[in-house]
Amino acid sequence: MCFKNLPIEFDAQGNATLKRNVADPYHYVETPAPTPIEDDPERMRQLVERNGGVRRVDFDPVTRVAGALAFHTVVDLDQREVLETASMATLFRGYEVILKGRDPRDAIFISSRACGVCGGVHATCSALAVEMAFDISPPPMGVVARNLLLSVEYLYDNPIHLGLLAGPDFSEPAVRETNPEIWERAERTRAPGRALHGYEFMSQLMTDLTPLTGKIYLECLHMTRVAREAYVLIGGKYPHPQTVVPGGVSTTIDTSDLNEIMMRVVRFFDYGRKVMAIWNDLIDFFYEVNPKYRDVGTRPANMIEPGQWDDPFAYDARFKSADDWGRQRWAPPGVIVDGELVTTSLHMLNAGVEEFVEHSFYEEWTGNGHGNDYYKFPTDPAGNPLSPYHPWNKETIPKPQGTSWKEKYSWSTAPRWDRLAMETGAYSRIWALAQSGDKDWRGSNYIHPTGHSLQIHLPKAELPNDLIEWHIPETWGAFERNRARAHCILYNAAIAYDNLLLAYDLLRKGGPDAKMSTPYKVPKDFRMGVGLWGAGRGYLTHHLEMDKGVIENYQILTPSTWMASPRDPFGNPGPYEEAVAATPLLENYEKPEDFKGIDILRAIRSFDPCMPCTTHIHTDDRTISREIITCACGSEGPHEH
Repeated sequence: MCFKNLPIEFDAQGNATLKRNVADPYHYVETPAPTPIEDDPERMRQLVERNGGVRRVDFDPVTRVAGALAFHTVVDLDQREVLETASMATLFRGYEVILKGRDPRDAIFISSRACGVCGGVHATCSALAVEMAFDISPPPMGVVARNLLLSVEYLYDNPIHLGLLAGPDFSEPAVRETNPEIWERAERTRAPGRALHGYEFMSQLMTDLTPLTGKIYLECLHMTRVAREAYVLIGGKYPHPQTVVPGGVSTTIDTSDLNEIMMRVVRFFDYGRKVMAIWNDLIDFFYEVNPKYRDVGTRPANMIEPGQWDDPFAYDARFKSADDWGRQRWAPPGVIVDGELVTTSLHMLNAGVEEFVEHSFYEEWTGNGHGNDYYKFPTDPAGNPLSPYHPWNKETIPKPQGTSWKEKYSWSTAPRWDRLAMETGAYSRIWALAQSGDKDWRGSNYIHPTGHSLQIHLPKAELPNDLIEWHIPETWGAFERNRARAHCILYNAAIAYDNLLLAYDLLRKGGPDAKMSTPYKVPKDFRMGVGLWGAGRGYLTHHLEMDKGVIENYQILTPSTWMASPRDPFGNPGPYEEAVAATPLLENYEKPEDFKGIDILRAIRSFDPCMPCTTHIHTDDRTISREIITCACGSEGPHEH
C-alpha cells in the first residue's frame, strides 16, 4: 500500500481501484487557514509586549536568478525563531494558456521558453508527452542523444547552484557581516579537503566564494560554459534547443562529435571531486561551529522523483508500460515519505498527484467547487484512478486579485502527492536510487546504490579516482541539500560517460539502432500523453490532451511549483514555508535593524528556487510581456515593516 490519504486501494495482483462504497471519494473539507499574526491585533500586541523583537521581515526577490519569488515572514528576534511564513510566486506563467489550439509539436519549442536556465529539460519533457500521444518512440541512438543532452545540462546547472546561487551565502562578505565570530574561527581552521580543493584554511575557501571576484565563483562560471559547449554539439543552441523532436533528435552525430563531448565531460571528473570536497568542508565546519546549523531548513524527508535518462532498449513511450521502462532509467522514479521509498511505480507516482488552488490566484476548475461532480478523466490510460484535481483534469483559469495571507497569496498552485507536501531536487534523484538498490535498475559501470548510500567510482583523471560515496543523512535540511547537490556533479558525469560509451558502440555497429529519429504522422483523433522527466531542480511533468491535430489542454508542473507552493486546503504549508518555519536564527545581530535573515535565505536557496524570468499573457489582440532583471548578486536584503 503506497497511499495513506487518497481513496485508492489495491487488489491481490496490485491493481489500483477507487475504494468501494464511497459516494464522493475525492471530496474534502477545507481546513480554515489560521488568522495571520498581522491580522490579529491582540495577539500582535501581546507578542510585542513580551519583547520588542517581533517584526515582519519580507524578502523580495529571494533568488539570484529569475527573481519572481518573494517570501513573507514574522520573526521573533529575541527568541530567535520564525513565527509565520508565506511563499509568494509573483508572476503568472501563462504557457498553458498560450499552448491551447496549437500544433502539439510547437509545445516542444514554446514550453522550452518557460525557463531561461533549464529550457532543454522542458523541450525533452514535451517531446516525451508528444511521443506518448503520437504512439511513437525514438531509436536507441535518439534516446542516447537526449540522455547526453540532459547529462551535460545538469553539468551546467549544478555549478550554477553551488557557485553562483547558494554559494555566495557562505562567502566571506556574507559570513563576515552576519557571523563575524565564525569568520574569525575560519581564519584559523585548516580545511580537511585541502589536498583536493587546494585551500589551506576555511577562510580562503570562503573568500573565493565571493560573487564576481572569487576564484570558485569564476571557475563555476567557466565550467558552465564547458557544459554548454558540449550541449550545443547535439542541441544546436542552449537554453532553447532546436533539435529535440518527437521520435528523437533532428541532427546527426558522428565520432568527432562524441570526441568533442567526451573532452568536456571528463573535465568534470576532477572538478566534481573538488566541488564535493569544498562543500563537505563548508558543511562540516558550520556543524562543528554550531550543531544548530543542522536544523536550518529542516522538514520531513518527503520527496518525489519521476526518474529520467531512459534505457535506450527499454523505453517505448507507452503509458501502459511506463512502470517497466521507468524503473530501468539511470535515475528510476521514486516517492519518499519520511525518508523511506514507498513506490517506484510511474503509474502510482502519476495517480497520486493533485493540484489545489485555494490559496492561489486561480479559479477552481471542478464544477462549482469541491468534489468530482464533473471531470474528464476518472482513470488514466492504464485504468488507474485519477483525482478531479489531477493535471489531466486541470484547467488553468487565472484570477488576479489582492494578496491575503489567509486566502490567496501566490501564483503557484499547491501540488501534493497523496495529499502530502513534497520537495524535489537533484537529491531526490540520488536518494530514490540509493534506496531502490540494484533491483530492476538498468545499472551503470560507475554507480552503485547500496540501500543507504550511493557509490560513484569514475575513471582516473588528474586527481585520484577514490571511491566517492553519498550517504542518506539522518537530518534533512538546507546544508544537506547542498552537500547532495555537490555529489550530483560526479553522478551526472558518470551517466554522461555511460551514454558516451553506448553512443560509440551504436555508431560502430550501425543499422536501425544508430538512427537518430523515428518518422511519424500527426494523429487527428483524441490522444493523451505525459512527459515524466526532470529538471536540475527535480520533478518535471507535461500533461497533454490533443484532438483534431491540435492541443486541447496542456499542463506543466515544475519543481519550483512543488516547493514554492502556498498552503493546501488541508492547512499544510509548502516546503519553503515549512523549512523556514523550522529554521533557527543563528546570525549575530546586536539590534533588530541589523538583522539580515541569512539563515532564512540559506534555507530557501538550498532548494535552488528558479522562478520564471519572463511571463507572457496572451489576449486576442496583443501579447503582454513583463521581464524581471536581477543582479547576479541577488537580493540586497530583507525589507522590514
